[in-house]
This record gives sequence, C-alpha cells and structure tokens, in this order.
Amino acid sequence: MKSINLNIAALQQAYIAGELTPEQLIGQLLPKAKALSAVWIHVLSESEIAPYLTNLVGKSPSTHPLYGVPFAIKDNIDLAGIPTTAGCEAFSYLPEKSAHVVQMLIDAGAIPLGKTNLDQFATGLVGTRSPYGQTPNSFDANYISGGSSSGSAVATASGVVSFSLGSDTAGSGRIPACFNNLVGLKPSIGLLSASGLVPACRSLDCVSIFALTANDARKVFNVAARYDEEDCFARPNPLGNQSPFKTQQAFSFAVPKREQLSFFGSEEYEKAFYKSVSDLEAIGGERLELDFSPMLAAARLLYEGPWVAERYLATKDIIENAPEAMMDVTRTIIGQGKRATAPDTFAALYQLKALKMQADKLLRQVDIVVTPTAGRHFTLDEINEQPIERNSQLGYYTNFMNLLDYAAIAVPTAITEQGMPFGITLFSDAMSDQKLLSYADRIQTYLALPLGATDFLYQASDTEYAENDGFVDLVVGGAHLSGMALNWQLKQRQAVLLEETKTTKKYKMFAVPGKVERPALVRDEKHGKDFIVEVWRLPIESFGSFVKGIAQPLGIGKVELADGRWLTGFIAEGYASDLGEPISQYDGWRSYLGRA
Repeated sequence: MKSINLNIAALQQAYIAGELTPEQLIGQLLPKAKALSAVWIHVLSESEIAPYLTNLVGKSPSTHPLYGVPFAIKDNIDLAGIPTTAGCEAFSYLPEKSAHVVQMLIDAGAIPLGKTNLDQFATGLVGTRSPYGQTPNSFDANYISGGSSSGSAVATASGVVSFSLGSDTAGSGRIPACFNNLVGLKPSIGLLSASGLVPACRSLDCVSIFALTANDARKVFNVAARYDEEDCFARPNPLGNQSPFKTQQAFSFAVPKREQLSFFGSEEYEKAFYKSVSDLEAIGGERLELDFSPMLAAARLLYEGPWVAERYLATKDIIENAPEAMMDVTRTIIGQGKRATAPDTFAALYQLKALKMQADKLLRQVDIVVTPTAGRHFTLDEINEQPIERNSQLGYYTNFMNLLDYAAIAVPTAITEQGMPFGITLFSDAMSDQKLLSYADRIQTYLALPLGATDFLYQASDTEYAENDGFVDLVVGGAHLSGMALNWQLKQRQAVLLEETKTTKKYKMFAVPGKVERPALVRDEKHGKDFIVEVWRLPIESFGSFVKGIAQPLGIGKVELADGRWLTGFIAEGYASDLGEPISQYDGWRSYLGRA
C-alpha cells in the first residue's frame, strides 16, 4: 500500500487535483490505525466515521480549511458517542456532545479517526502508564514514546493522521513531540477551550496540538482557538495573535546558563542541543545566556507544591471509592495531593507570583527563550527501573510553563547518531502563539528534516501574512513598556507584545514631569542615539481611545527603528527639550528609572 503524505497542504492539493477523495483516504488509513493497537483505545469503525464523511458532501478545501484532514483525539477529550476513559476503564463515560475544540475542527472539515492511548489521567511524561498498554515510540519500540499524550503523538508521527490533539499540563504536548520528531504546540492557557477535557490540573490544563509542521499546527490553531463561553478559564485570542507573525531576519534568543542545563547523562542530547543553538545562530539568531533559576524554581512547585491537589480533586471519586482501578504509580502520585493544606496553597501562590515577576524580566530581554524539550530520551527499561525519578527528569524544561503562563512550541531539530529524534522548545509570553509558530516554521524550513517517522521530507510552503488592516503596531518607550505604570492601558485593549528592539541612532530622550513621568523622544539627525523600545500590536478599533489619553508634548507619529522600519509610535514636539530633563545618556526608560 502506497503511503500518503498527510501534511495538510499536500493532502488538500491531492483533493483539489482529484487524485484522492476523503473516502479513499480513510479506507487506506483505518487498517494502518488498527495495526497500531497500543496507540489507540478506540479506533472508529467505518459506520462511526460515515457521518463525518457525509458532512463533507458539497464542501471543499476552498470552503473548509481542514476539509478531509484526518486527526486523532487523546482519550481524555470528548468525542460525541465514543467513550472517554482517561486511561481508566472504571472512569469511562459516554459523552453526548464533543468537546468544544473537537467540534470546531469537525465543523472545519476534519475527520476524527479515533481516541488515543495516554498515561492514565494524563499523569506522566512517559507513555507507559496505561492499562491499555505501553505506547511504542514511532522510531524504536525500545524507547519511550513520551506522555501523557503518547498515542496522539505516535499516531501523527506514524503517518496515520495529519494532526492530533493532546493535553499539556506539565509537558505532555511537548515531550512526545520531541521523542517522535513532531511539532508540539502548547497554546496560551485558555485559547483552546478545555470544555470536554477531563482535567488533570484544571487551572493549568491546555489542549495541545501535534503536527508534522509548524504551518500545519498553525492551520489547526487558527480553527481551534475560538472563545468558549462555557469554559470559565477561556480567554479571547487578541487580534494580534490571529495571523502569522512576520519575523525579522535578526532576532535574539536566550538559553539557560551552561551550569543550569541538564542532560542526565545523555551525550547525544547535549550534542544535539548545542548543534541546534548553532543552527539558530545560522538563521540570524543572537544567543544570550540568562539565569534560568526562576523557571527551575517554578517547575519544582508543580509536584512538590500544592498543585498536585488539583489532580486529586479531578480523580476524587475513583481514588477514594475505587483506588484499585488506578495503576499503582498513578495512585501514588495523585494520592500526595490529599496532604496539601490551604496555607500551603497560598504560600505557593505567593512564591509563584514572585518567580513570575523574575521570569518575565528575563523574557523581556529577548525575542524568544530556547531550551531542550527534554534532557534525555530514556529506554523502556530505564523508565521501568526508576519510573518516578526519571519521569520527573523529563519535566525539567517543561513543568514551569503553564504555572508561569507562557506559550510554548516544541520543534524537531535533529536526528541523533543513534537514529532518534531530538528537538528544542521555544517559549514566550502568553498570547505569543503566532510568533512562536513563525519562528518554528523558520527553523523547520532551514533544517528540512523528514516528517515524523515517515519517509516524506519537509517542504517549505509560503505563509500567508494577513494585511495589516486590523491592528496597529505601536512603538512605546516609556510608561507603556511591559511592567510600567501605564502598560495596563495596552493590555486592557488586548494589545500583544511583539518584540523588544531599538530605535535608529537619531533620537534624544527627555524625562517630562507630570502626574506620571514620561519620556519624550525627539528626533535629532546629527547628535541622536538609539534607545530600547517595545512594539505592541493594538487592535485598530481600540487605537482611537488609546490616543485620546495622550498628553502634550507627546503625540503619535512615525518612529524609525534600527532595522529601518518606520512604525507608528510615541514622539514628542521639539519644545519637550525645554520641559524635561535630558536623559539620553541612558539606553532607555528602564535604565533611567533604575539609575543609581
């Protein structure tokens, strides 16, 4: 049987050319899916899939962005009429309707193929903690597939579906991506609805996306990121995060200090990481080493702190009334949650707030932060020897992400000398999903690795950038900077931080007194210098109300950046030099405020 390239662009091109129909595709994929028995908990029968094929009649790729695209669903996410088990038969129930995110995909033309195996109750990063069997790695069955979304990742990497849904509380949407040569998008919390998702930690859970390419992940994200009023943790997707982010040729990225990197004895992964860093530099990245201690401290809170009590709450009926239905390792981990007290919880929340302030300062220094997705790829035997300790090691670079409210994407960057996948994770602030997808696409285009565990090679495709008619990219350099006194005025209007950059060397800066002290940026062609600024994407409908509050001598005009772009931003009239104190000796407003 000839393999089919399930990359979304290639698949839909075959549909448009008349080379393939959805019925023919599903007819070829179902036998392949059934052959991967440990990947699935339930493969849909032909009769169960029939309504989804009927739903496509009269439709096409031009009307439905995911027309005829097969996908898999982690079995802690509801699909109407198919049991949801969360990896525990005693917990199983039959949902009457699909999860909000699943329904969005079906409405866009996607075809569900089945429900996938997982670490029981989404507790684990290994892919071995399931009574339905250990999910084999798509490259070598002697290695772990990664969890908890193991089945979803392997189904995608094996060429059975174009993409799949996982969930990611502590890394479950990224570790399996790394171990199976996939893109794993962990969206900003609340952008993909968690309605119809069996919770692990309700306040931290994300529905995640596994895909062969970043562009495929973007197509799924664009369909799935729809606000759900039934999800109390839902957040609207800002306009600036709804279209592809056009990256600049030069960008900055941070990596942890060398002594903070841990590969747990894996020379292969250590070598692959530094090669990946070199690749980032080769495509225009400037590397900085930053103190990663706030992230590492936050990561320890996830299991050493009170958040494990959320896992206990989610499984309370089973663990208290039928504990024997749980696997021993799952029950041991979740059972610890009963010991958390209210004072413990508040103390941890205070600590987390302080750590986030420190971590956010690090993020403001660069465009993206980069880590290994995992420090080491363990064999099944190694995990079975030390199941809890080595699972914890797998979360070294992932456990902090949702606690700190960041968006992240795992990107494949290498195949080691042992023939096993390796990848890095890019992360940034919440609502920076499109930015991360664009950098991931840039990396994939440069490396051109095979797709998953298939023989199909990556092929670059043109990314369609939306016209800049729904928002304004605004340059700010003072009280509206991240964390500054007036930054709330941007966030209140759903503005999104795009980047930190510099002006061209043609400005002077003055500190203008007032109710809130502000910097005045005055152009000086002969004696000017450059200053650190930020670019925020502001919905155009909010631009008028924002500008209305600007007091003289400041105004809105065009600011020239160091890379030659002219963007809308804060400028000042010439007489500002008479009103304010000259502060051009500093490199920006933050430096001025932090002066000794």
